[in-house]
Amino acid sequence: MTTTNDQLYIDKVIKGDVNAFTHLVDAYKNMVFSLAFKMTKNREEAEEITQDTFIKAYKNLSKFKGDSKFSTWLYRITYHSCLDAIKKNKNHNKTFEINEVTFNQIKAVDHILECIERKERAKIMDECLLKLPKEERAIIWMFYYDELSLKEIMKVTAFSETNLKVKLHRARKKLVGIVEENFEPESINHYGRR
Repeated sequence: MTTTNDQLYIDKVIKGDVNAFTHLVDAYKNMVFSLAFKMTKNREEAEEITQDTFIKAYKNLSKFKGDSKFSTWLYRITYHSCLDAIKKNKNHNKTFEINEVTFNQIKAVDHILECIERKERAKIMDECLLKLPKEERAIIWMFYYDELSLKEIMKVTAFSETNLKVKLHRARKKLVGIVEENFEPESINHYGRR
């Protein structure tokens, strides 16, 4: 949905056309659910967060000023709803050590992944992404899969640019470490690692 279309439906909802909100839900429900599921790794919880996000968005729609895209504003609500849900479930707050990874190791893993068939690569990356802590998984997902800019992610997460860059860098390093840990050495050699 385009920004112009979003604004038309937003204006209709604010003027009292409750049914117009259905168009916004239909346009963004997959995006919201996808982020919630990536952060929580739990389908039921992601469905609850999706519902909660749209309820919050509906109640606060008059506060949307249009200084960012509606999708970015909605992402922010989803992201914070996920963080709230994660805080309630302490068992989800697992931390992982940051592995030191050199630039050459990152390039080697990139090269390996370029050589693997697309479906296999997607499966491996999904499995590895799920091993990242929720916040880092969300940042990686927003940046690489949803192709949000750093400025858009800053609006979603409320991180400063410096903090976001550090978190994105650390998340990449962790992801590379996870890929290396979970990818058999024979396969790495087969796909051209030096």
